[in-house]
Amino acid sequence: MKETGFHVRCSGWFPGKKKLAIALILVLAGSFAIGGDNFGDRQQILKDFAAGHFTIADQLISRALLRQGMTNEETDWLVRQQATMERIRLDFSLTRDQVRKQLERFFPDLQDGQIAAWEKSGRLEMRLIDDAPRYFNRAVANLFRLDAAAAEARKEQNNVPAPDPLDAIRLENTGAILKAGKSGGLAEGKKITIEFTLTVDADAVPAGEDVFCWLPFPRESPPRQKHVVLLAAAPADAVRSPRECLHSSLYAVQKAVRGAPTVFSYRASFEIWGQWFDPQRIALGEGPTNKPPAEYLGEEPPHVVFSPAVRKLAESLSAGEKSPLQRIRKFYLWINGNIPWASALEYSIIDCIPDYVINRGHGDCGMKTFLLMSLARSQGIPARWQSGWMLHPGRENLHDWCELWYPGIGWVPVDMSFGLQKSNETALKDFYLTGIDSYRMIVNDGFAREFYPPKKHYRSEPFDFQRGEVEWAKGNIYFDRWEYHLHVLAIEKINK
Repeated sequence: MKETGFHVRCSGWFPGKKKLAIALILVLAGSFAIGGDNFGDRQQILKDFAAGHFTIADQLISRALLRQGMTNEETDWLVRQQATMERIRLDFSLTRDQVRKQLERFFPDLQDGQIAAWEKSGRLEMRLIDDAPRYFNRAVANLFRLDAAAAEARKEQNNVPAPDPLDAIRLENTGAILKAGKSGGLAEGKKITIEFTLTVDADAVPAGEDVFCWLPFPRESPPRQKHVVLLAAAPADAVRSPRECLHSSLYAVQKAVRGAPTVFSYRASFEIWGQWFDPQRIALGEGPTNKPPAEYLGEEPPHVVFSPAVRKLAESLSAGEKSPLQRIRKFYLWINGNIPWASALEYSIIDCIPDYVINRGHGDCGMKTFLLMSLARSQGIPARWQSGWMLHPGRENLHDWCELWYPGIGWVPVDMSFGLQKSNETALKDFYLTGIDSYRMIVNDGFAREFYPPKKHYRSEPFDFQRGEVEWAKGNIYFDRWEYHLHVLAIEKINK
């Protein structure tokens, strides 16, 4: 690994707190003003975008980008708006005929009225693009998660998924952490060795051009994750981000070769520990702790917000409750009982995730976490983002969770997506409200942060960082032009 001349402050907002708060809201909500003679274009682009007239909006953007005298801010807005439409097209790729064929396996006598009812309820996610209905590419799978009648129809067709082994793995691991018995102590340590590979499609960029890649890399994140070691990398001169970067990455550059994929990879090991805090000790707030930074108390638009919907929900759930822990418990139980997990749209095409989750009634791990953080901060309870991978054997996947700060205790991990466990023991059932298991890889201790070195073009995922990011001189390379894979090579138990 070589030293470089890059010197950046990685712990700040991407690309700066104020700038991100303005830029990302305006990119998606469309309130960023293009000044001068182009103001009319902005209004018409947003009007066509809202109506689903993507082809017309794209033509307007393409013409505007050819004009002389455009400011960097105007060009940036146009590029991001165009990228948003391209990403929506990829997420909403199914026609009505394709969706109908999937559904008719379970509903042989399916009527248009039933499809329309599912669309209206939001359980079959659809939007009009160029006057034609286009469906989320995982809309049918989500329907069986969100609609009781659809789930029953699948059950009658003997297409019920096998029991998830993840439940047993988690119960065993979290039970051992509880058995260790020390509130706030580390338990059930693992040394995990992984290999991560990112493969860019052949001819995704012209031959001879540099391909710039940021690979997600395990972060030194004490007390739970430490002793991170880079064992090998390809290319060998890949650069590891400095400790202060909240998005931990391995940065590398390779030249594209005609007809051949461009492959980036590394092997690394790290130690990860489970942790659990006794709710009674949290309630008592027994020890002195410093106050958390103010940045963990305020809004961070567009996905940690105190919108009217968030405020109304937070106030109704916490009414009359003074204890921070009890307020969080009510938020946690409400989300667990009312927001089922479902495959999510790309975050970059959602205006405001907390409002989306409340209105749609479903979300994935990160979406639930953004809602919990928004509810917590709106009530003056500090919350910070954490994410990376869950590495439970056979169930390795991207995952998001957070930490909440309690007086006299400090930061306490919370996994909103895993919810209540199936157990008659209260501590085991409620484990993830004040604890975290030891099958994790922490990559991020914040969201929407800067990379090292800084990325020049609009990110494929502007908020989280678990799959990687790729670009070349003339633009970002989106997810549809490359694939990633994390392989667990070994998990060894650590004996204290």
